[in-house]
Amino acid sequence: MSNTVVIGAQWGDEGKGKIVDWLTESADVVVRPQGGNNAGHTVICEGNKYVLHLIPSGIIWEGKSCIIGNGVVMDPVALLGEFEYLKGKGIEVTPEKLKISNRAHLVMPYHREMDAYREANRGNKIGTTKRGIGPTYGDKIDRVGFRLHDLMGDPTVFLERFYAQTDSCNVLLESAALEKIDKEVEGKKLLDAAEVLRPFVADTVAILHRYMKEGKTLLFEGAQGTYLDIDQGTYPFVTSSNTTSGGAATGSGVPPHSIDRVVGVCKAYTTRVGEGPFPTEDDDFGAKFHAMGREFGATTGRKRRCGWLDLVMLRYAAMVNGFDELSVTILDGLDDFDEIPICIGYELNGEKLDLPPASADDFAAVKPIYDTMPGWKTDITAIRDANELPANAIAYLDRIEAEVGVPVKSIGNGPDRDQTLLR
Repeated sequence: MSNTVVIGAQWGDEGKGKIVDWLTESADVVVRPQGGNNAGHTVICEGNKYVLHLIPSGIIWEGKSCIIGNGVVMDPVALLGEFEYLKGKGIEVTPEKLKISNRAHLVMPYHREMDAYREANRGNKIGTTKRGIGPTYGDKIDRVGFRLHDLMGDPTVFLERFYAQTDSCNVLLESAALEKIDKEVEGKKLLDAAEVLRPFVADTVAILHRYMKEGKTLLFEGAQGTYLDIDQGTYPFVTSSNTTSGGAATGSGVPPHSIDRVVGVCKAYTTRVGEGPFPTEDDDFGAKFHAMGREFGATTGRKRRCGWLDLVMLRYAAMVNGFDELSVTILDGLDDFDEIPICIGYELNGEKLDLPPASADDFAAVKPIYDTMPGWKTDITAIRDANELPANAIAYLDRIEAEVGVPVKSIGNGPDRDQTLLR
């Protein structure tokens, strides 16, 4: 397998964790290049469920190397919690299996508090996970952030800076009659975490370039999805990093020409968590999934908003990411429908649009133009050969290919690793 990046083509939650896990068999190294523990990647293997937030999905495979890249914002205490979670699942995270970039920025306790404070006081809610991701990236851009090598250095110097930043945050919290952060307690937690994490910290750029010289194949696990990208998404209802394919290069230190394949992942329908425009949203459609206990966020537990497949979104995602192929997941989610609407265009102020508008207000105002395709009314979860899918399911996939201009190479027909069909 060539060096591959896996990118969500919608608003996240597309099933990237499953596809990364499926592709990991043919990869040597799995790299997480951006985002933080606001992401939730779910992998189900032989009935065992793993929900990962910071650690690449490849950690559940034996003999694979995992990298947390420089573009990730990392909460050290949360990462140790993920270590413990995996240990409870029988997976020991060791420095031989995982390396963390010494250039990765750190999510601090005051970032989490500021995230919650800002969201509570916004006139226009974003739907943040309140994990401190936005404020951390903000400090990174403002050049006042902490990188992992700072935590690994002189503890006196680190605490001096940490206390000063926390004091500034506490002034704001106190003015809002909110509980202040105990800087001594939180500082000790961070220094304790540093000692556990020290063997995992490395110059991952150098490691990745060495791996490539040795002929090892890299698999980049994108977090969130295209429409949460800070530049290309439904701004301001986005995350704070570049979730598109270009982020794999900047977030890892691997040059763009070393990435050979871009795999876009989309559900057979559309979902999103949080606020923002959603042209094909259908409450009745979503209620069917929620009644079955499906479509709840892996990170927040919130109900996902659900709607029909939006090909306008997929066209643009294919353009900005350069998808070489698509993986369509949860095709089985449409098994029970007689007819399946599919959005082929938008109407805005009497004009037909084939691509999404830049403005979130315009995005919210568009009217979807639907075509209706016949359903297959068959349980497809036991199928293990794509050629055995019902004719109407194949026609649905063919329509996606024709409209987006990208071949559908794999299909998810259930949550388990072996419920992935190659086309």
